[in-house]
Amino acid sequence: MAIEILMPALSPTMEEGKLAKWLVKIGDKVKSGQIIAEIETDKATMEVESIDEGIVLELLAPEGAEGVRVNAVIARLSGEDGPAPKAAASAPMPASKAAAPPAVPAPAARVAKAAIVPHAEGARIAASPLARRIAQTMGIDLSGIIGSGPNGRVVKKDLEKAVPNNGSRALTTMPVQALAEAPRPAKTLSELGYDPASYELKPMDGMRRTIARRLTDSFRDVPHFPLNIDLEIDALLNFRKEINTALEAEGVKLSVNDFVIRACALALRRVPAANASFTPEGIALHRHADIAVAVAIEGGLITPIIRAAETKSVREISSEMTDLAARARARKLKPNEFQGGTFSLSNLGMMGIRSFASILNEPHGAILSVGAGEQRPVARNGALAVASVMSVTLTCDHRVVDGAIGAEFLKELRNLIEKPLGLVA
Repeated sequence: MAIEILMPALSPTMEEGKLAKWLVKIGDKVKSGQIIAEIETDKATMEVESIDEGIVLELLAPEGAEGVRVNAVIARLSGEDGPAPKAAASAPMPASKAAAPPAVPAPAARVAKAAIVPHAEGARIAASPLARRIAQTMGIDLSGIIGSGPNGRVVKKDLEKAVPNNGSRALTTMPVQALAEAPRPAKTLSELGYDPASYELKPMDGMRRTIARRLTDSFRDVPHFPLNIDLEIDALLNFRKEINTALEAEGVKLSVNDFVIRACALALRRVPAANASFTPEGIALHRHADIAVAVAIEGGLITPIIRAAETKSVREISSEMTDLAARARARKLKPNEFQGGTFSLSNLGMMGIRSFASILNEPHGAILSVGAGEQRPVARNGALAVASVMSVTLTCDHRVVDGAIGAEFLKELRNLIEKPLGLVA
């Protein structure tokens, strides 16, 4: 019996990937648990294990193939008594026999990975926001539709198949409100009047396409707003200098960002309503502050996560962050090291950026943008003075973190940054 090997979904948001390398060839015998391929996602390169045993009949996706959709058939195996691999033929078949039907019918294929099945009664139905709105408008029951999106998610094209009598036309003539969440198609520069000879076109890789899609979705669909404050950091800089001097013999050097991560984690513990995510079932209040920290890598960025950061010292955070950043740049992170998180942090201060606001990283309820610390004039007791000041912006998902909650979080953050002894308590 033939066994189909499908393109695996290596993360909840993965829709396609690049088949970087085959580690088997046609005719090889594969054992269960054997690594057979390397797949590049938008975040990392990961190894794929075979679930079944058999002989490699076909490798349907060539090495280097990009944009291979999740659940697409990439290879076929046979059992011990299955048909011979296609590569076993040593000479081309004569034309007179090429069209003849096979003497033995091909064995029915079975899928090595569980296929997507209809939703169980009472279970929550995974569907995109657009699919939900279309289904509600047209009176379609989502429970009877098999989703083709990531992890069985129902998407618009699944509804097109479900609507009888030219479903595609029915969907495109729906009220504007029902299609409001669909992004407008982007025009090429040629369509906008640019001479193709006037620029060089660099194709987007999987990471850049995913960044473009996810941030477009977030900016369009999430009602967000910024809150800005200035933090005086002279005490923090002096505190950091003393600690680094004491730890110099051990080769330890803590960064300002390490202290900010710790401060965010403690502030989230004090204001748990800010450590939240919006879900269709309700607001999820997270038990730990899992801080996702933006790291720039070639071709984009990735957000490795400091798990339960409120339980770790600044020194532990620094060591873990150094390791995660190094492996992120080498694209060697494991999925659980960059998937999830409860709160985001982006720091461009080291690049001289004074102030900025970030786009929310769904499903996080907020993201803190950290600017450069610099000396600025400040007013103290009616007189001008000079202080080291750092501007930060908290971008909030208004469905979860409203103005009062965001302001309370920033108040706690200020207390921790401007009185840094609280960071080691």
